[in-house]
Amino acid sequence: MTDLFTLPPTPSVPVTGSDARYPVRRIFCVGRNYAAHALELGNAVDREAPIWFTKAPAALCLSDGTIPYPPGTADCHYEMELVIAIGAPGFRVEPDDAQRLIFGYACGLDMTRRDLQNAAKAKGYPWDTGKDFENGAVIGAITPAAHFAAAGQRIALDQNGARRQDGVLSDMIWSIPEQIADLSRLYHLAPGDLIYTGTPAGVGPIAPGDVLEGTVEGLEPVRLTIGAAQ
Repeated sequence: MTDLFTLPPTPSVPVTGSDARYPVRRIFCVGRNYAAHALELGNAVDREAPIWFTKAPAALCLSDGTIPYPPGTADCHYEMELVIAIGAPGFRVEPDDAQRLIFGYACGLDMTRRDLQNAAKAKGYPWDTGKDFENGAVIGAITPAAHFAAAGQRIALDQNGARRQDGVLSDMIWSIPEQIADLSRLYHLAPGDLIYTGTPAGVGPIAPGDVLEGTVEGLEPVRLTIGAAQ
């Protein structure tokens, strides 16, 4: 038996200090995990449980590239995030046991077609098209957990050299162990799973010609140039 066609290879991410690469299986994202960001978009701060959505691995985009301005939108936004790379299986883990699942950390951009997201939300529809699209999950090189411990490091984003987002990881509503524990009650987590952990305040629109640079102290930055729309 043969396949009708050949699919692209599994996307993978560089690992700092290694020739090995991290293959990506799934992409999970948590929304409204910084109170100031939730409020700037007019959303209530929900402390009952994390809000999850997903992006397909096909949305992955590596740092230091140029992408076309995304199709179907006139209001695409940057959202700078810390990304967790899962390196061990886990199901129904407790927060105190969550650290053992972490392979490493990276800087990421959760690109968002805000106009599509807002239109869907206003109708009570799912907002997948606002979040899950080609080049919508940008990521820098992964730093192994042995060389980075997430605590109160600064997380920031510059747009064309001007600071737009500036916060600290300790401002997260749901800590990294709490996020992993909650997600592991919904899915069997496994190596290859990425978790985008939410964005601080200051999100805003991009335009062709923009150069974005996102940083978390101690990690490789994520960089992206926005090209013309196709």
